[in-house]
Amino acid sequence: MVALVAATGAGIMAAFIAYLSYGSMIQSQEHRNNQLRAEIKTLDKQIEEINDLESAKQKFIARMNIIEKLQRSRPEIVHVFDEIVHTLPEGVYLTAVKQTGKDTLKFDGIAQSSTRVSSFMRNIDGSQWLRNPELEVVQTSKASSGSSFTLTADEVNAAGADDNNDAAGARKAKIRKASLDGVGARQ
Repeated sequence: MVALVAATGAGIMAAFIAYLSYGSMIQSQEHRNNQLRAEIKTLDKQIEEINDLESAKQKFIARMNIIEKLQRSRPEIVHVFDEIVHTLPEGVYLTAVKQTGKDTLKFDGIAQSSTRVSSFMRNIDGSQWLRNPELEVVQTSKASSGSSFTLTADEVNAAGADDNNDAAGARKAKIRKASLDGVGARQ
């Protein structure tokens, strides 16, 4: 009987020690799990901050690209106005120049004759900074000795002007050759 009580006491004691041991292991694991959850929350916040920084970086790069594009295009308007002066033949006078679209210019003016307007359009077509002239209106008035006209032309950006440089030179050479051939034929 004593041995039976001693064995039962030893069994209860072993069960109690196992219970305490497993309890401390479970408590230790729960503590580790809580620490991992806290670290995961911290990492989630850091990932969110990194994503915000990436988005801010993309916006900054886009702004820099726009500023760079504006810096490159700043001298373009000077070239365009200079080109207008060079393409304007004698006997053609501009009364208004408006920018109607992003890269479209509208010219209103008076010319001594319709052929002068045609010459202006050919000059624009052979220009380095202007292209695609389109005549909208030509009105010959009996009161004045000229024709009023309205035409549009596209403005070439700096990159397009560099690309069209060779093509414009070839067109100008063709125009010169055609005009020289016409002079030779008349003589």
